[in-house]
Amino acid sequence: MNALPPPSKKSLAALASTMPEGTLLTADADMERYCKDWSGDHFGTPMAVARPQNTTEVSSLLRYCHEAGIPVVPQGGLTGLVGAAVAAPGGKELVVSLERMNKVRSINPIDFAMVVEAGCILEDAKRAAEASDCILPITFGAQGSCRIGGNVATNAGGFNVLRYGMTRDLVLGLEVVLSDGRIWNGLKTLRKDNRGYDIKQMFIGSEGTLGIVTAASFKLFPKPTQVETALVGLRSVEDAMTLYAKARRECSDLLTAFELILRVGIDIALKARPDFIDPLSEPYPVYVLIEASAGGRIDLAAILQDFLGDAGDLVQDGVLATSRAQAERLWLLRETLVESQGNGGRYLRTDVSVPISKLADFVADTLEALSEHHPEALAVTYGHVGDGNLHLNVIPPKGSTPDAMELLFHQTEEIIFDIVDRYGGSISAEHGIGRVKQQAYLDRIDEVTLDIASRLKDAFDPKHILSDGRILRPAALPGDR
Repeated sequence: MNALPPPSKKSLAALASTMPEGTLLTADADMERYCKDWSGDHFGTPMAVARPQNTTEVSSLLRYCHEAGIPVVPQGGLTGLVGAAVAAPGGKELVVSLERMNKVRSINPIDFAMVVEAGCILEDAKRAAEASDCILPITFGAQGSCRIGGNVATNAGGFNVLRYGMTRDLVLGLEVVLSDGRIWNGLKTLRKDNRGYDIKQMFIGSEGTLGIVTAASFKLFPKPTQVETALVGLRSVEDAMTLYAKARRECSDLLTAFELILRVGIDIALKARPDFIDPLSEPYPVYVLIEASAGGRIDLAAILQDFLGDAGDLVQDGVLATSRAQAERLWLLRETLVESQGNGGRYLRTDVSVPISKLADFVADTLEALSEHHPEALAVTYGHVGDGNLHLNVIPPKGSTPDAMELLFHQTEEIIFDIVDRYGGSISAEHGIGRVKQQAYLDRIDEVTLDIASRLKDAFDPKHILSDGRILRPAALPGDR
């Protein structure tokens, strides 16, 4: 494959002519914050950064890029963890940042639906929904900086999947600009529409490889009037799973979160925040953070208290939050663990899922294998029990050289993924594939699935200008075919 030459001043000027003045950034200093993601592990060098203000500008821009063969990478809040939204090295890809397209277009509390532009920060969209006495239930730690288009493009998960499902389950419609600049207007708020193919689903989770999402319509739900939160200590992951099955039956659809945290995660949070105290009277091997929510005249506190009271020998100790501030502090333990686990350095992030019934065995087998082969590393385990999704991360010993870390990450990831395969799981539950997990994904994909995926890419993006080299291997560049 021949490398594309660096963009000339003439080509950049032609590109700029397709956009309003000042919306194309080309200076290194101006582009700096678009060159790396939240993790700090993935860097790139854009050709330029386009910042369109509306769908028409995105359309004009892609029409020009399609004709000129300019590779494009859509970008949101850069909170992804698989390198999908960061430009490749070499300065050959145009970053299209959706950050200026950040409006909430409409909210209808009778339809329980909202329409939001792709650059809207998730937390802003959630607040707008709450102002209409509704909730948009997509919830995770990065909601203060991630953007709606990225949530859709990665099929974001989070804490509330147990009750509300992934982003895919919440999207009613999309507005998408295709690779050739055409606008597909599928921004419906209908709950039932059975007319042929459900085209919007092609773009959800496609990581920007099939089109650029410019707006989305979402299902909303009534805002709960009651939220109850508890943290309990248990002897084992097996007990946590038994408690989960009991919670699903006794709390039913009121259960919104059931988060598993092994003790090492609590220790990390306590070390990072000296103002925190150990949440229970003594340490326990396993903790579960439980949240339930309801509206109407249900006595939710009594339901959760009765459930925990009837748990018998499963729950060794626990605390039921008596105020919203106390509940937020319990959740802050979970968030602090996530932010602090690497001590400011690199670590291996995994995002796997297995059948819920196999989760305890998977954790035991994986931790045993990691301890046997890499006792020098620290394994940190936490995740969303209700959907079988675990983050089983590996922290290298202090003082590790970059080469030693790379080798450790490669070897421990292989161990984890091999056990995931054995349990019939997935190497990516919510983060996606991007560039980071591409090889592991392709090593496991069957020929028929690969053929279908490749045909979809060819159909939606025949010149392969959109996020090429993410999920699937890059195609030959324009001029190489």
